[in-house]
Amino acid sequence: MSAPRHFGAVMSAMVTPFDAQGRLDLDAAQRLARWLAADRGNDGLVVAATTGEASTLSDAERCDLVRAVSEAVTVPVLAGTGSNDTAHTVALSRQARGLGAAGVLVVGPYYNRPPQAGIEAHFRAAAAATELPVMLYDVPVRTGRRIGHEVLLRLLREVPNIVAFKDATGDPPAAAALVAEAGDHFDLYCGDDAMTLPLLAVGAVGVVGTSSHWTGPQFARMIAAFNAGEVEVARAINARLLESFAFVNSDESVFSMSVKAMLRALGQEAGDCRLPLLPAPAAVRARARGVWERLNA
Repeated sequence: MSAPRHFGAVMSAMVTPFDAQGRLDLDAAQRLARWLAADRGNDGLVVAATTGEASTLSDAERCDLVRAVSEAVTVPVLAGTGSNDTAHTVALSRQARGLGAAGVLVVGPYYNRPPQAGIEAHFRAAAAATELPVMLYDVPVRTGRRIGHEVLLRLLREVPNIVAFKDATGDPPAAAALVAEAGDHFDLYCGDDAMTLPLLAVGAVGVVGTSSHWTGPQFARMIAAFNAGEVEVARAINARLLESFAFVNSDESVFSMSVKAMLRALGQEAGDCRLPLLPAPAAVRARARGVWERLNA
């Protein structure tokens, strides 16, 4: 497996901090970004994407957030620019370079459920709007439509600045086929924390994670161990991460809610989520400290 060529191996899909009144807190965003990069093993960040509650941010807030985080850290910062409106996605992607972003993350168009030809045209338009490297993102549980295998092959082979793919499909055999057929044209990233080790086995170079807000060093060690052929070590680290994987997403507390609860337990205040997401329930907040302590025992 090769090393990442454009971005880092461990990247967090960073939560977006809000203040007590629900306003975007840029100072807190910069503090959090520096902490993730300096203390929690992240060698890249994704901002204004799903875990960053992008659907509740205005365009002006997105721009301010990408600019502030890009100024705060030296690691690559990807701007989430995807939406279900191609024209909107194009406009956001076009702006990203001027905000300091190192690349853009473009999710498949959600809710509309377009045919594969529409998905392909959407991604081609987004990539044409920027000179930045582009990471495609397939998360069918959220978009309602998976990106077709042949569509991915064409995009990765034919569009020069589409250089990475974040895979949250939960389908390692399909990822293996993509790596085998697309060859050296792209970097595969795991988009589901719990699937990282399986995807490393078929050619992934890293993870764009959520629990990586606090498990970044462990992810880094697991990836390094696997790359060194120390598979048993990688499996042991993965076993220690299982509780964090379970904590970050559950019926009562989804990703952004759980991450913010953990950050609060660790003294990194990021505020609460905006509706329709809620503050994490009391039981989740109480559980956070135990998850952290057992991870580091």
